[in-house]
Amino acid sequence: MKTKSSHERADDHISNNVTYQRCLYAYEYALPLVKGKDVVDVGCGLAYGTALMAREAAHITGLDYDPATIEANKHQYRNVTNMSFKASQVPPLNMPDSSADVITAFQFIEHIEKRKEFVADCLRVLRPGGKLIVTTPNAKKSLARNPFHVHEYTFAEMQEEMSALTPHIALQGLQGNEVVNNYYAENGKWVRSILKWDVLKLHTLIPAKLLTGPYNWITSLMRRNLMEKVDTTTDITTSDFNLQSNDLDETWDIYAIIGKP
Repeated sequence: MKTKSSHERADDHISNNVTYQRCLYAYEYALPLVKGKDVVDVGCGLAYGTALMAREAAHITGLDYDPATIEANKHQYRNVTNMSFKASQVPPLNMPDSSADVITAFQFIEHIEKRKEFVADCLRVLRPGGKLIVTTPNAKKSLARNPFHVHEYTFAEMQEEMSALTPHIALQGLQGNEVVNNYYAENGKWVRSILKWDVLKLHTLIPAKLLTGPYNWITSLMRRNLMEKVDTTTDITTSDFNLQSNDLDETWDIYAIIGKP
């Protein structure tokens, strides 16, 4: 399935390897937490991560807002008997109370308006002692507007907002090793070289729906350019990332585990 210009998807094209591995890390990290559990994967996208978690979960349901994506996933993974898919705009999750042990929402919450309502509804769907695992970009590391993102969190904001819903929240940050961080340093140079021409900061003013196509095109061009410039790009794997509890503002992604009492 090809990525639509109206979607932001982390596919496994070779030039997209660093972003793909960064996203895949979250699913690998979750494997021990979903073992033998009933799981909901919100914003499942192309479902490569959903399928990975299905290897450990008792059952997993993938939710995505795009019906065409859901139908493609149903066909591709039709032989995985403990995995199902639903097209759903969230919130609400349109699932029964106390029906899941774990809900994952990886690189998702930044895409929606009703973020607190989404977390509150996840807590409704979770069984007592269940966990919501959220990953989202660290706003302090963003260099330019992403038109697919409605809101990006800082760690402080995430802590404050989620603590208003439950006292059970633990935050960590995703960091890369020297190879990964060198890639992102070059990425930053590329982005700044483009932004210097936007003196009036028009990219922050134009309606997001008009920017999604150009954004995907520029991002694809940038990643292909970086693949040629940074020769380690295609060698990066999930093992080049790690989670840490210190210097959180310097990490790339927020990892939040939100528990239901």
